[in-house]
Amino acid sequence: MKKLIFICFCLSLLNNLFSQSSDKQIFKVACYNVENFFDCVDDSLTNDSEFLPGGMRGWNYTKYQKKQANIARVITAIGGWDTPALVGLCEIESDKCLFDLTHYSGLKNLRYKYLHHESPDPRGVDVALLYQPYQFKPIHDEAIHISYPDAPKNKTRDILFATGIIPTGDTLHVFVCHFPSRLGGEMESEEKRMFVSSVLRAKVDSLVTTNAHPNIIIMGDFNDFPTNKSLLEVLKAEPLTDTISSQSLYNLMYKLHTEGKGTNKHEGDWGALDQMIVSGNLLKQGNRLSTKQSDAHILEADFLLEDDKKYLGKQPFRTFSGFVYQGGYSDHLPVYTDFWY
Repeated sequence: MKKLIFICFCLSLLNNLFSQSSDKQIFKVACYNVENFFDCVDDSLTNDSEFLPGGMRGWNYTKYQKKQANIARVITAIGGWDTPALVGLCEIESDKCLFDLTHYSGLKNLRYKYLHHESPDPRGVDVALLYQPYQFKPIHDEAIHISYPDAPKNKTRDILFATGIIPTGDTLHVFVCHFPSRLGGEMESEEKRMFVSSVLRAKVDSLVTTNAHPNIIIMGDFNDFPTNKSLLEVLKAEPLTDTISSQSLYNLMYKLHTEGKGTNKHEGDWGALDQMIVSGNLLKQGNRLSTKQSDAHILEADFLLEDDKKYLGKQPFRTFSGFVYQGGYSDHLPVYTDFWY
């Protein structure tokens, strides 16, 4: 009899544990600079000759398919058993790239849809957002254009802004960014990134003005670190503290960056150029969708890395090393954050 009571007690306890664990559902958000995902079709409006058959990189359909398969493998690895609800992508050339990625790669059975706008970037690389329709239902999306006041002819990538409804019934605002590069030097190009950040901040302010408890996610390749002026001072994306304000922005990669972790390696040093920034409301554990510092990650899977023969340690396994084709993944590692509802 005692044994029967004990077994019943254990079954009741297990049932209780499973019930508690099933109370929370995961809403995974990822971001990945895939590094030059070009199709093999000539776009007469952009400078894409480098990645055309017969171009200097020897790009062809076989390499295009390999790149497509590699991106799908990364997104699948991020998700595991839990498919990412949202995936921000940087350096996508075209709608064709996104269509092929979601219909003909290892992602085809996951039934992703996507949001994308052609930007005025000279090389034709854009940002995009993959989304799972049962987890995110878009109600608005737009390209936020960047026009430098002192150099209107100087074109750069748009910011993708999307608003959607999540399973809780709440509204989620999402930004996917790819800030101007550091080509020509960090300090020489800093002003451009600060300007783009000011445009982004203005859009965030417009959301905060109309909603005291906004759900905002900002992700992308910022070509600056969490400690740089464009993010810390202009965007006002702060490190997490004990006191969280619903309307403030917090950089989930700040802590990882200061600990020496990163998504990109330059001259032997790792740094978090790719980041996930959230409004404080999403850090409130009482909110219907929430996350915390420990839920933010950099995917450092072995297959994404190779030996760094010059500076030692590891480095991202790229598609090209200079102009030599390697068949790797990207010069960036992806970031992802687990949200819960």
